Amino acid sequence: KPSKISEVPTFSTKGRVNVSISNDLILKENKFMILSFFNYRKQPEYILGIGNDVSIDDVEQVTVDRIRFYTSPLVRIKKNYFLGPVFDLANYFRVQADSNSVLTDYGAIGLSGGTDFGIGIAGALDSRTNRYNSSDGAFLLTTFMVYPEFLGSAYQFYRIDIDARKYFNPWLKHVVAVQATTTYLSGDVPFYDLAMMGGEDRMRGYYKGALRDKVLIDAQVEYRMPVWNIFGITTWVATGRVADSYKNMSFNGLWLSYGGGIRIRVDSENNANLRFDMGFGPNGVSGFYFNFAEAF
Repeated sequence: KPSKISEVPTFSTKGRVNVSISNDLILKENKFMILSFFNYRKQPEYILGIGNDVSIDDVEQVTVDRIRFYTSPLVRIKKNYFLGPVFDLANYFRVQADSNSVLTDYGAIGLSGGTDFGIGIAGALDSRTNRYNSSDGAFLLTTFMVYPEFLGSAYQFYRIDIDARKYFNPWLKHVVAVQATTTYLSGDVPFYDLAMMGGEDRMRGYYKGALRDKVLIDAQVEYRMPVWNIFGITTWVATGRVADSYKNMSFNGLWLSYGGGIRIRVDSENNANLRFDMGFGPNGVSGFYFNFAEAF
């Protein structure tokens, strides 16, 4: 199966920097799978607060400078099944928030920054024929991480992530893709490590991290349709919510995301696309995304 390496550096005239390098490496005839990313960020981010009961009118900027490296080398233990360790190392060395920030009012942990050092284990089921534009098969990734004091973590907590995807080919080359994810954190979790809703792949239209808490649940359904030659279109609908625990997770007040996009096939051999997506939500929420490969 094909591998992917992507690099996205951005710089601004105000001295803001965001450099990301990520990879999905498939080696030795699918025997090894290495999922990694590196990120250096020196720029402000937007936040509405912590929890689900927040207002878009209360958006504020918080500056978080960090350097982070994450890697998970997985080994195939059986057909389509992978298992391996996970390592997460980060240093949040500069955090700036207003004195009257909602984070201060909430008593959020992490306003002084600190070091993360996490270790864990990940297991994956991957029966997709194409990792970057699948029309069949399934994908399930489960990760368990701990951030203990003896490794040098400034805050002690643990984290569980589950990402489940299924793909259907109802007719011709049309595809229906379904994804559901959840994140659970427990312990002294700094605000910059909380589960974050939104971004370029899930709940598109919402700024990633504007909504955050210890528990997240989201799901999306996307319809992908070829139009002509190398061109195609997609449309999706998604919903999600955050909470401080599963016990307090209510399905009243779910956030909604919907939108559509254009696809241009740039790699015919691997059937990989460039995607241009426009996502929306209630109360004027929107976002535009330009990327390589499908959102999931």
